[in-house]
Amino acid sequence: MALPGRTSSPHTQRAYFRWVDTYLVDIAELKPTQGDQRIARMSALPVKLLYESISAAQLRAWLGMLARQGHGKQGIDQARAAIVTLTQLLVEAGWFDDYIAAMVANVRPPKAEDGQRPGRWLSKDEIRQLMQSARQISTSRNQELRNHVVMTMLCTMALRRDELASAKWGDLSTQNDRPVMRVHGKGRRMAVIDIPRPVLQALDNWRRVVSPGEPRPPAHSALVRRLWKGGRVSKFGLTPDGIWLIIDLASESAGLGHVAPHDLRRSVAGALQESGVTIDKISRLLRHRNVAITERYLSRLPMRNEGGILMSDLLGLEDEDDDMLWDEDL
Repeated sequence: MALPGRTSSPHTQRAYFRWVDTYLVDIAELKPTQGDQRIARMSALPVKLLYESISAAQLRAWLGMLARQGHGKQGIDQARAAIVTLTQLLVEAGWFDDYIAAMVANVRPPKAEDGQRPGRWLSKDEIRQLMQSARQISTSRNQELRNHVVMTMLCTMALRRDELASAKWGDLSTQNDRPVMRVHGKGRRMAVIDIPRPVLQALDNWRRVVSPGEPRPPAHSALVRRLWKGGRVSKFGLTPDGIWLIIDLASESAGLGHVAPHDLRRSVAGALQESGVTIDKISRLLRHRNVAITERYLSRLPMRNEGGILMSDLLGLEDEDDDMLWDEDL
């Protein structure tokens, strides 16, 4: 309950929960949790165990372990911030002494590779395959319609999963004869963006099962919902973890391996860049504060090694034995 006063972003709060849980698993040897179990753990953290587990030496050793595991600078900085914030909240609650928080805050993160993990960059065919798979894994018509809305909005509008999970029916409107959606983004930033025609069609089909016989659901109700067994639509909204689960199950069914929700946003940006769309248009779609952020974002995508290919052609190099390429034993 105290954390939102320190960080307003739901994305950051969820990340802090994940890092605190990871810390307790690695240092205190607790079992890992996910979803509602993790929220329950964060709502009733064992203070005695935290007192035994949190120290400057343990935090320094843990951050070093994360660096050896290959975590990037941004992830390690966030992990450190999660434990520092937790310690400060415990001090404010009167459970920890000030000097413990001061010592923990003085721990500097180890050197690590700059930036985020590269993640996945899906091709247009893989995106289509993933969208189709999300419908195929459904066990009811309502689930198929819901999954189609989720995947279509993520794969065309480049929404973050938090943005989609927090969307309400009242966020949809018509402005200047254009259907638009109000998006509540990171850092309490709000943007109004156009809704593509395929998304409108998917939303209209979904609306008919959410509020049958009514023009539209209540403005304050969640845009995408949980489903009960049998496909009955719940009044509760789909959580960010629920969106992750849809993508995870669909990617596994499609044989694409691990695909994270943010990989879809990254893939939309990459596909537009390859198609020749200007960076300012991509930046507006991603709702970055400036084009420089978009340039850094796109720079993390795999670069085409045109120089290496041209040099191979100039040298006249040819594959001597095709059977040696991508040997499964390697």
